[in-house]
Amino acid sequence: MARLTGGSLFSSATGAFQPSKTESVANYCRISGPVKLHLFQELGAKASELHGNSIASNRAGVLRSNKKRVIQAILQSESEIETANGRGTRGLRGQLNKVVLAYSGGLDTSVIVPWLRENYGCEVVCFTADVGQGMKELEGLEKKARASGACQLVVKDLKEEFVRDFIFPCLRAGAIYERKYLLGTSMARPVIAKAMVDVAKEVGADAVSHGCTGKGNDQVRFELAFFALNPNLNVVAPWREWDITGREDAIEYAKKHNIPVPVTKKSIYSRDRNLWHLSHEGDILEDPANEPKKDMYMMSTDPEDAPNEPEYVEIGIVGGLPVSVNGEALSPASLLTKLNEIGGKHGIGRIDMVENRLVGMKSRGVYETPGGTILFAATRELESLTLDRETIQVKDSLALKYAELVYAGRWFDPLRESMDAFMEKITEHTTGTVTLKLYKGSVHVASRRSIYSLYREDISSFENGQIYNQADAAGFIRLYGLPTRVRAMLEKEL
Repeated sequence: MARLTGGSLFSSATGAFQPSKTESVANYCRISGPVKLHLFQELGAKASELHGNSIASNRAGVLRSNKKRVIQAILQSESEIETANGRGTRGLRGQLNKVVLAYSGGLDTSVIVPWLRENYGCEVVCFTADVGQGMKELEGLEKKARASGACQLVVKDLKEEFVRDFIFPCLRAGAIYERKYLLGTSMARPVIAKAMVDVAKEVGADAVSHGCTGKGNDQVRFELAFFALNPNLNVVAPWREWDITGREDAIEYAKKHNIPVPVTKKSIYSRDRNLWHLSHEGDILEDPANEPKKDMYMMSTDPEDAPNEPEYVEIGIVGGLPVSVNGEALSPASLLTKLNEIGGKHGIGRIDMVENRLVGMKSRGVYETPGGTILFAATRELESLTLDRETIQVKDSLALKYAELVYAGRWFDPLRESMDAFMEKITEHTTGTVTLKLYKGSVHVASRRSIYSLYREDISSFENGQIYNQADAAGFIRLYGLPTRVRAMLEKEL
């Protein structure tokens, strides 16, 4: 039985892979859900142990389509790969068998592929995670990866897992870093790293690699996740090892090794996009005194240009987690996608902040988080009905620590997991609906309802009732204020 080897291409449905006239249609099959053993036996390939939507096979092309996306696999044989990569030869820096590289298809990761082969004498498996960055970011990756010398490309759709298992727990915890940041990039890194560890196990890799620079937070987030999930994996971070110092050096290296340079217009901003947010850094933003340019934003309309009429949106919440929009039950990823569209139209969720990076320096970033901003407002408003004062205070204090752990890449730490269990328990009755009014960049609560509401109109009313006797307040105030009176008496005596 052949070893699992190959590459996959992510493209739009209109550009679906078409078999040549000489190829049998029998070589193509439709796969949904986890890859099954008997399907790969039919294709003559090893069964995949990967979870989620991922595809690999041997020689044959595998086609999987669902609505807007198509994944195709066009694979090399085992002998072809070993010949192409010079397997078994020692590199300039040592010897590794196979490395799984977090791959985007841009200049940096395209250059990393031959650099790994040259310096570690290894096969390179490129891995791309679909966390909602958009189809344009995923098109043509198989061709780029193979042109760079990779033996295989694996693409996994992680959107539902990302929202369900990473975003929603942070939302339930109320985790916000340094008063503003909703942790968009911070939450995405552990889900990607987790998938990379899974792929490494599947393909028999002994190392993983990423293209993070030595100045940012992401290098820490990736590597702490690797350590937690498989401490035996070697980690290669080229930006901390090689002599390449910038874009021109990378282009020169690519030309020297006959690697096609990705023909894309270089953005003046450094951006990271996923289903939760879009971040902008660099260029004029490096000076905190500069106002962001209007044409920089991509997920949200300028509030000045947003509709002149407000829009009301109802969020259904069960156990502290959103489940519906305007009465329509949706999956986590679908729900967030819908709110991104609604919020973006009204200019919701723009944040401009100077934050303290984990590595010690300050950085300025601008974030667009339309759907996330709506969800944070909704869950917080519902908690005002369902949680008592002491619980809210403890929850808010723990939320700060929760956010710090996520920002610092400690997603898989026992402390965060234990805090998550606490958050799940105390929000078990945070169930109900919240209606929000969206208007030109602002979010206002219009109504909150819950069958578990601790709010009682008959108690809160200014009218006297049987449960609350206003005359009782006199004794309460005397006892509650006793320390204040004692301190004042002492000061007077002195």
